[in-house]
Amino acid sequence: MYAIVKTGGKQYRVEEGQHLLVEKLAVEEGAKVSLEPLLYRGDREILDGADLAKVKVEARVVAHERGPKLRVVKFKPKRGYKRRNGHRQDLTRIEITSIKAGAARRAAASASSDEEASE
Repeated sequence: MYAIVKTGGKQYRVEEGQHLLVEKLAVEEGAKVSLEPLLYRGDREILDGADLAKVKVEARVVAHERGPKLRVVKFKPKRGYKRRNGHRQDLTRIEITSIKAGAARRAAASASSDEEASE
């Protein structure tokens, strides 16, 4: 069972218990955060589109970190132009605690089948 979630403008394939490094989230360490699912793949079902309202993906913030130093170099030949700059991205390490698909889909499906049977 896994889910595709979206956070920080990127998409990640996640499973329960997985640790993940994502763009910085504005929550404190130890807090729970809910991630936006784009696709859910269970043992027997695949949910996407409108069915995703029943899917919950929760994670726990483990730590806030800084990424590696990236060097940005600008250079124009024959002009004596050289610039060097650096950047370190703020990141958040999260642990996926639960991926749940609600039973509301099955209840709605059985209710619609009952209506069809009564007609």
